[in-house]
Amino acid sequence: MLHTIAKLHYEAELSQVEIARRLKVSTATVSRLLRRAREEGIVRIEIRDFTTSVAIRQELVERLGLRDAAVIQATEGGNSAALAGPVGSMMKDAGLSAGSIVAVGWGRAVRDIIMAGLPRIPGVITVPATGGMQQPAPHFQVGEFVRLAAEQMGGSPRFIHAPYLPSHESRKAFINDATIAEHLILWDKIDVAIVGIGLPHTVDAGQGRLQVTSHERALSQAVGDVVRHYYDKNGKLIPWEGESRLIAVSPAQLSSIPRVIGVAASPLKAAAILGAVRAKLINALVTDTRTAQAVLDAI
Repeated sequence: MLHTIAKLHYEAELSQVEIARRLKVSTATVSRLLRRAREEGIVRIEIRDFTTSVAIRQELVERLGLRDAAVIQATEGGNSAALAGPVGSMMKDAGLSAGSIVAVGWGRAVRDIIMAGLPRIPGVITVPATGGMQQPAPHFQVGEFVRLAAEQMGGSPRFIHAPYLPSHESRKAFINDATIAEHLILWDKIDVAIVGIGLPHTVDAGQGRLQVTSHERALSQAVGDVVRHYYDKNGKLIPWEGESRLIAVSPAQLSSIPRVIGVAASPLKAAAILGAVRAKLINALVTDTRTAQAVLDAI
């Protein structure tokens, strides 16, 4: 009876009056049995401590050793566009001015933030953090992100008209091209970078395949990537077949940038975020409360 009444009240959300009517007992009896159910441990009521986004932000900075962090209240569906405001504030706090260089990566969160708008910082120079991907998906259009970012901030874009993963021979030709080389030099002078934090691709040895390649086996240990630099849960970078062919900001360059703002809003990316911090590929984070809590729980 205790179990039945507890299920009806706390799970079916029936009132004590309705339960009494159904079970043909008095309301006083229902009230007494609900109290006994709590006393005997059949029902346990837990009120979780309310943690503000400010408190979570401070804990992220302290426990991860970040230079900066911003945490918004979680929204339905993990709306990345809501991260645009904190990203803009973080950029202003970085002291950007005319001549400062802002690098932009790719990904859904980055796209949502760019589409939502960046603050006016006249005279900044925007540059892609990677070459372009030959994919039609909107979140891979890094050149367009660079153009829009410059337009929104009142700056000027610098484009790198090269694929992110050419052949070894093509890569040499691209980086020796005068215009591309001029823009690649800017990667050593980046003041702020905005990058997405990706989840690794799963390796499937099925569908008639007899074995997984050594490169695929290595990447199976990856928990995430930042502009295609893969790493494991401890932040150890994972070499892969395309690493030497990448046209992208290098891990060493990323680690020397004053502010690399990683943007992500999904608890599924907790390990990827933590690994990116440990790999020193990001030193600032903009996320939501659910994701931030998942990161803290994963430490």
